[in-house]
Order: sequence, then structure tokens, then C-alpha cells
Amino acid sequence: MIYKFLFFMSVFFIAFGLVIGNVSIPSQIATIIKSPDYLITDYVEIAGVGGAFFNSGLLMLLFTLLLKLLRVDPTGVSIAAIMTIGGFALFGKNLFNVWPIVTGVFLYTLMVGENLRTYLYVAFFGTALAPITTHLVFGNEFNILGIVIVLFIGFFLPPIASFALTLHKGYNLYNVGFTAGFLGMFIGALLRAYDLHPEPRLIWHERNQLLLALFLFSLFFTIFLFGFKLNGWKLTSYKNILKYSGKLLTDFVLLENEAVTLMNVGILGLCGTIYVLAVGSKLNGPTIGGIMTLAGFGALGKHPKNVLPVAVGVIIGALTNSQPFNSPAMVLAVLFGTTLAPIAGEFGFLWGVVAGYLHSALVINVGSLHFGMNLYNNGFSGGFVAMFLLPIIEAFRNMRNIFLERTKGKNEE
Repeated sequence: MIYKFLFFMSVFFIAFGLVIGNVSIPSQIATIIKSPDYLITDYVEIAGVGGAFFNSGLLMLLFTLLLKLLRVDPTGVSIAAIMTIGGFALFGKNLFNVWPIVTGVFLYTLMVGENLRTYLYVAFFGTALAPITTHLVFGNEFNILGIVIVLFIGFFLPPIASFALTLHKGYNLYNVGFTAGFLGMFIGALLRAYDLHPEPRLIWHERNQLLLALFLFSLFFTIFLFGFKLNGWKLTSYKNILKYSGKLLTDFVLLENEAVTLMNVGILGLCGTIYVLAVGSKLNGPTIGGIMTLAGFGALGKHPKNVLPVAVGVIIGALTNSQPFNSPAMVLAVLFGTTLAPIAGEFGFLWGVVAGYLHSALVINVGSLHFGMNLYNNGFSGGFVAMFLLPIIEAFRNMRNIFLERTKGKNEE
């Protein structure tokens, strides 16, 4: 069933891209492949709606076929990975720049004598560093040397990802984004040392709003209805999902079932779309990428109950800081900042708000460390927020327990 869903997603995007782009698709894809694609580069703006969505759908299809080729039994993490790839294929990942990263991870897997499936999802999420491929191969004309360098980057992703997980203890859902941020930080430092770093950019599409809104509402409403049908047209069992904290790895397909998982994916996708439109932002490559990632992780830890507090925290930050409330940075922080949803799920609404608020400030600063080369900038920021908050939360809980024990002792006297 999950394979059918993933193929449906891929074909839906490809068909939309072909209808909109028509005969111009090849030239649009060529533009996407050759253009610099570090943050924030909107493929919808630089190549057109058709080319961007065709690129997204085709990448989702290829990665789904890779799952099939390796005989993977897909679960919630598969949905999260494929939808995240599809989302970022609208602003940073393309048919050329992802494969050296994936190959590097596979080389590491073979070198340590593991099955290719062992670090498969590290490879999938590790495509966060895909812009480095474009920057080295096309931007600085390193050519084959650039590809070799990116292979080494992919090679070191698995061991660093395993270590990074111990730092935030699973409370940052975008663990590989945190990992990619570390790698990107050192790569960015080296590029700056040799004056090879890119300049900041913001390419942001603002047209075709009705078309993109109709596409997203059709997509996510269809996904919800499909899950609703699988669930016997009942909402009752959906509430089971809300009891989970969302901490890695909370795979809703394994813990519940495919039906309520797809319902959750559809609901989160609709919520994300409504939010972007409600605050007066624009539907484009980056915001749709955020919506797709939010929805995709509806299969791997996120649900409305643990997402809402973090979103509220980011919104409070956006309303009170110097950034415009509906600026690209703040809108994306709301969508992607839900990587910290497990903090709200585990420790409660208030701590979720605190996490979101801190994230709204940190995320606008850490991007300069990797020069936009890590597409999962919010995952990088989220890892630091989780590392900072966890010991503080633990300290408050210990103080509360001591206070309660002392109060209890006095009452007994």
C-alpha cells in the first residue's frame, strides 16, 4: 500500500509538471541542474512551475524505485524520506546533485561490510548537502574533483549521523539535517578560507498562487480521503496517534496502521498550506517544500498535538523579533521548526512553545555557518535547541520533584 502511495505522489507531481511545462520541460530541467541551488533558491522562480514539479516528481519516483530495487519494506520513515526529497526538489535538490551524496553513503556501507539498506535513509536525508555538488562542479569548475569531494562528504555522513543522534536524544526529528549542518559548517569554513564560498541569496517565487493552492489542496485532501477510506470512513482510531511524543523513531505505520498515518499526512499538509496562505506569504518552492516535509513527517513523529506548541512558539518569536511576521525566514521556521515537535509531545505544551521561540531566533543565524549548503537548516538549528533545552528541562523537573518531596514531608509532620 505504501508503495502505491509513493508512486501516486510521484506521478501526481510529474503529471502536473508535464501539463504546466509542456515542451519546455527539458530546457527547464537543464536550468535547474546548472543553476546554483544553495539556500534560498526557488526552482519555481528560476525554471518555472512545470520544470520544478517535474524535477520533484521524477526524484521521488527514482528514490521510490531505489527502495523497490533494494527490496525495502516501506514504513513511515519511507514516506517521510520520499516526501522530504520531493519537497526539497523544488528548491535545492535535482536530478544531478543528489547522487554523489547517495553514492558516498553506499561506499561507506560497503566498506564497513553492512547491507546497503543499513544506512539507506541516511543517504536519502543526506541529500540535504546536494547544493555542494552543484557549487563545486559548476560554480567553481572543480569538475571530477568536485564529485570526488562530495563522495567523501557522503562517506562520512553515517558515522556522524549516529553520533549526532546521541546529542539531542531523538528530540530533533531532522537528525540528518543536524548532521549535515555540522559537515556543512566545516565545509563552509574551508570554502571561506579559500574564498570559494557563495554569496547570500533569496530567490522567491510570488506568482501562480491560485494554481499552486489548487494543486496542494487537491493533493492533501486526496491523501486524507484515501486514508479515511482505508480506515472504514471512521475518525475514531485517529486519536491514537495523538498519544505519542513523536521522539525518533516514532513510526506511525508500525505503531498504528497505514490508514491513520495517511490521514495524519493529509491533515498536516492541509494545515501547512492554510497557514502559509493565512499569514499572507506565498506558495512557492521553499514553502511547498516546508509543507511537504511537515506532511511527510506526519508518518514519523509529527501530529497536530505536538506540532501546534512549537508553531505557536515560532509565531511568538516572529511577532516580537525584528523579522517581518510573514518573511520567508519566519514562515519557513514555522513549517520546518516542527522538527522539535517531540519536545512538546514529551514535556508538554509550554516547553514546546519555548522550543519554538528559541528556534525562531537561532535559525536565522546558523545558516551563515554553512553558507546555505545544508538545505535542512532548521534541522541544524533544531539540534542545538534540543541540546540546550534538554538539560534545562531536566533541571526544572528535578527541582519540582525535590519541592514536592519537601512539601509532602512537611504535610506528614
